[in-house]
Amino acid sequence: MSADKRIEAITARIVERSKPHREAYLGRVRAAAASGVHRSVLSCGNLAHGFAVCSPAEKDALAGDRVPNLGIITSYNDMLSAHQPFETYPALIREAAREAGGVAQVAGGVPAMCDGVTQGQPGMELSLFSRDLIAMAAGVGLSHNMFDSVVYLGVCDKIVPGLTIAALTFGHLPAVFIPAGPMTSGLPNDEKARVRQLFAEGKAGRAELLEAESKSYHGPGTCTFYGTANSNQMLMEIMGFHMPGASFINPGTPLRDALTKEAAKRALAITAQGNEFTPAGEMIDERSIVNGVVGLHATGGSTNHTLHLLAMARAAGILLTWEDISDLSDVVPLLARVYPNGLADVNHFHAAGGMGFLIQELLKHGLLHDDVRTVYGQGLNAYTVDARLGANGTVLREPSPKVSHDPKVLANIETPFQPTGGLKMLTGNIGNAVIKISAVKPERHVIEAPAKVFHDQLELNAAFKAGELTGDFIAVVRFQGPKANGMPELHKLTTVLGILQDRGQRVALLTDGRMSGASGKVPAAIHVTPEAVDNGPIGRIRDGDVIRLDATNGTIEVLVDAAEFAARPQAAADLSGNEFGMGRELFAPFRAIAGPADHGASVLFA
Repeated sequence: MSADKRIEAITARIVERSKPHREAYLGRVRAAAASGVHRSVLSCGNLAHGFAVCSPAEKDALAGDRVPNLGIITSYNDMLSAHQPFETYPALIREAAREAGGVAQVAGGVPAMCDGVTQGQPGMELSLFSRDLIAMAAGVGLSHNMFDSVVYLGVCDKIVPGLTIAALTFGHLPAVFIPAGPMTSGLPNDEKARVRQLFAEGKAGRAELLEAESKSYHGPGTCTFYGTANSNQMLMEIMGFHMPGASFINPGTPLRDALTKEAAKRALAITAQGNEFTPAGEMIDERSIVNGVVGLHATGGSTNHTLHLLAMARAAGILLTWEDISDLSDVVPLLARVYPNGLADVNHFHAAGGMGFLIQELLKHGLLHDDVRTVYGQGLNAYTVDARLGANGTVLREPSPKVSHDPKVLANIETPFQPTGGLKMLTGNIGNAVIKISAVKPERHVIEAPAKVFHDQLELNAAFKAGELTGDFIAVVRFQGPKANGMPELHKLTTVLGILQDRGQRVALLTDGRMSGASGKVPAAIHVTPEAVDNGPIGRIRDGDVIRLDATNGTIEVLVDAAEFAARPQAAADLSGNEFGMGRELFAPFRAIAGPADHGASVLFA
């Protein structure tokens, strides 16, 4: 089926807007591909360093360019649950490469930090910029020019977007992403949230809170809620970077290992030495990016991707905008209910039909571009499958079910949970912002209330503990943008504002910072640009100013006299406390040159 006309129209305008940038990018990719990865043109000293630790047979093969060499970029560390499974992957990949007649080498490692560990801590101010650092670190690993293809081992919030930027920067090389999968289900997410709320209200102690958190985050794999990490996995599959059905298989299982080996062999099969050369920069185009946005809306994915997708697209010369994302949201229905947009976790989503079913349903109504290239071949229809373990450790694929196994978690296209995706762009005299309303009740889509202004989330939490957050209000938390302090997630606001809303107050959030991919039931206008430190109008809001947040019509306005508002002096904030400690001083150059949120908040594409 051809794509829906509305999808086609939005894609066409992205193509037109991007044309000069995309053409220049493709020119570079094709020039690099034409020169090839010919290890024999390296000097003998270069090559000797490059394969010094290889076996004699591997050295002989690499010296003569007779077999492809597969580079491995890994985000392994053994502190973080999502990345610990990658410890065994290089051995599996090397084994698979030998079986396929190739060689595999770890090209380099990239840092992987966890927003769950750094939430509300100084280290969170490094988090967003770690995305661009990861892209740069991967670039260092690939700069040796020893590889014909690359596999990328990454999972969580900034790691996959950073690796995608790297894969597209080295777009002349094929790229296959290999996930580790989610941890098995533990304490239900709604029960974890209940204990968090009791703790915030002083009705539960630290021991009870730690017990609940430990039962929720209890083993190897990603967290099971549908935040940025699992949105990443959805994106890699729907954009064609994963093997079909690979995203949500638990770690440490025979099928997970079989998919890893299959991905390695596929990465070797699509090099320039074979008949299916699939360079990443040619494979990913405007249609692939639109498919990613569609998947984000259909699953109620992370708001962080209103930043990451822009930066990922720009790495391929594609100029995606918030307006594109918002307009696609108006077209795409919500088909998944996964926490925080429902009670289920990603394991329940996968059991209900998972990615194969989701893609099948979206293709039925032309809401995805089927005519795209993927690492698996041509056409997204090949991803409407379930992966199963076959004989001798191979991967078998069966057609996805025609009916959801759990309609409360994953809906058919004819009976969506809501007609739109729920991510919208807001515009007004404060600037531009985005809001996710898929978990916000309709009666809270419009909030008009006086402002309570804070310069960090700790100030707001202190006001809550002091009993000062009474009545209806819109919390304005500013000086939280990329130039101010690296744009940390303001996750500590989620529980407090949720408690106040549950008490019957009409509350909302307005901020130039980020909220978590786990943001949910409280209306939150986030990523406000221009940010306060860049003389954005959010810096002129005062306590008591009435603000109208209208997610229905896509507006955000301070209801004061326009001339008086424009003439107000800009607020100042003491940001010296954000400049040092936990490595923040190392990122001062990043803060100085960071681009605005509506360009991806990147230091690479400012």
